Amino acid sequence: MKKIYSLIFALCVATLTFAQQPAFITDSLDSYIQREMKKWNIPGMAVAIVKDGQIVVEKGYGVTDVHTGQKTDQNSLFMVASNSKAFTGTALSLLEYQKRLNLNDKVTTYLPYFKLYDPNASQLVTVEDLMCHRLGLETFQGDFLNWDGNLSREQVVRAMALHKPSFEFRDTYGYCNAGFVAAAEVLYAVTDTTIDDFLKAHIFTPLQMTRTSTTHAAIAADKNACKPYTVFDGRLVQLEYDNVDNLAAAASINSSAHDLANWLIMQLNNGKFNDVQVLPKQVVNNPRLPRTVVGSGNSSIYKSQHFNLYGLGWFIKDFEGRRVYSHDGGANGFVTGTTFIPEAGLGIVVLTNTDANAFYDALRYQIMEAYFNVPYRNISDIYLARVTPGNEAQDSVLHSYQAIAEKNLTPALPIASYTGKYHNEVYGDMEIKESNGTLVMTFSHHPQLTGSLRASGGNNFICFFDPVSWGVKEFPFTVVDGKVKSVTVTINDFIDFMPYEFVKQ
Repeated sequence: MKKIYSLIFALCVATLTFAQQPAFITDSLDSYIQREMKKWNIPGMAVAIVKDGQIVVEKGYGVTDVHTGQKTDQNSLFMVASNSKAFTGTALSLLEYQKRLNLNDKVTTYLPYFKLYDPNASQLVTVEDLMCHRLGLETFQGDFLNWDGNLSREQVVRAMALHKPSFEFRDTYGYCNAGFVAAAEVLYAVTDTTIDDFLKAHIFTPLQMTRTSTTHAAIAADKNACKPYTVFDGRLVQLEYDNVDNLAAAASINSSAHDLANWLIMQLNNGKFNDVQVLPKQVVNNPRLPRTVVGSGNSSIYKSQHFNLYGLGWFIKDFEGRRVYSHDGGANGFVTGTTFIPEAGLGIVVLTNTDANAFYDALRYQIMEAYFNVPYRNISDIYLARVTPGNEAQDSVLHSYQAIAEKNLTPALPIASYTGKYHNEVYGDMEIKESNGTLVMTFSHHPQLTGSLRASGGNNFICFFDPVSWGVKEFPFTVVDGKVKSVTVTINDFIDFMPYEFVKQ
C-alpha cells in the first residue's frame, strides 16, 4: 500500500511541476515540434527539459527508422558526438581533484611521444590546453584523417604532429577533436583505465544513465536506436553509423534524452543526483571556467548575447542576463545539443537524427525564451529563412555538377594518366583506379569511402563521394610537362575545412 501512495504522490508532484511551466511548454510544445519537424524533414527527435531538479518534459517525436516506422521515445539512442567533450572535461577535472594529476601539467609528462608540428609548442602544451581548443589548429583540422577512420587512439594523437598550425599556439580558437583524444590518453596513462570504462564507473552508472554507451557496436546493435539520416538533393538519405571509437573522448557517446536529463540534473545540483554527491562541486564547476575566447558572442537573432567562451567541454554564453553552458554534437546523420542555465534551474536536451537541420538549436532557444518571458516569435522560421538560400545554392551547384557529369567529357589527358597511387603527408595514401571507364578513388584510412570521378574540363574532375555525407566536390589535378603531379582533395566542411594535396607516387 505504501508503494501505491508513493506512486500517487510522485504523480501528483510531477503534474503540479508541469503545470507551473510556461504556457508554451504545457500547451504548445508538442504541436510546435511536430509542425517544425516537417519543415526541416527530421525523421525523429527526442527532447527533455529539466526545471528545478525535476524532469518536466521527456518525450520522443517521429520515428527512429523511416522504413520500420518505430516510434522515437525518451530512451531512444542518438549519437551525441561532441556532447561527449563535457564528460571528458569532467573526468580530467576529477583526476585533478583526486590529486592524480594537475591540469597545468605538461602533456609530455604523461605521454612522452606527444608532439605538435611546432617542437616548441610541443613542450608547452598542458593537459588543460588539450581540452579548450587553443592548440593553433583550424577548426576540424585533421578530421579528414580521424573521423570514421581506422586509426587507433594513440595513432590519432601521434598524427597531431603532422598538422601544420593555422594560428599561433594559444592565440586563436580552433575546434580540435584530437586534443580531447590526447586528454583521454593522459587519463589512461594515469589510471590504466580507458575513458570508456572511467566514464561508465564514475558518471554513467551513478547517474543511472543505463542507455548510454561509447562504442559503434553498442548503437549498431541496439533495438531502440535512431538511424542516421542526411538530406541530399532534396531527399532524405539513410547513412551508416559513423565509427568514431577512436575519438571516444571527443565524440563517441551514444545516449538518450532521459539519460542526458539525469546528467543535467547533476550539473544543476552541483554534482548531486538523487541526494547523492556523485561528483564534488569543484569537479563539475571546473569545466565551466572560461579558458578560450571563441568570439564576440554578438548575434543578430539574440540581441541579449554579449560573449562566447569555452571551458573544458562547455561553451559559455550569456542569454537574457543569465550564463548559459551548452554544447552541440554533430555526426553524420545526427545533430544534438545539451544546455543548462544554473541561475534559472533549467536544462534542455534536444536530439535529432538528421544532420541537415538547425531546428535542434532553434528549439533550444525557443524553450529558453519561453522560460524567460520573451515575447513569442517562431525561431525555427527565422533559422529556416536564413539557411534556405544557402541550401538552394548548394543544390544548384550539385545540379550543375550532375549535368556536367552526364556530358561524359573527355579529360585533357588519357584516363590512365590519372590512375595510380597518391600520398599526402598528413593523411597518408590514396589510390585512383579505372573501373568500367570511370576513375574511382579509395583511401587507406577509410575503407568504406570511395569517390567516383567525372571529367569536368581540362584536368579537373567532379568527385561524387559515397557515403554522400562526405560531399560532391570538384578536384583540380596538377599537371607538369604532360604528367600528373598531384590532386587536391576536399570534403564536406561538416567534417574538415582543409584542402589536402595528394602527390602521385
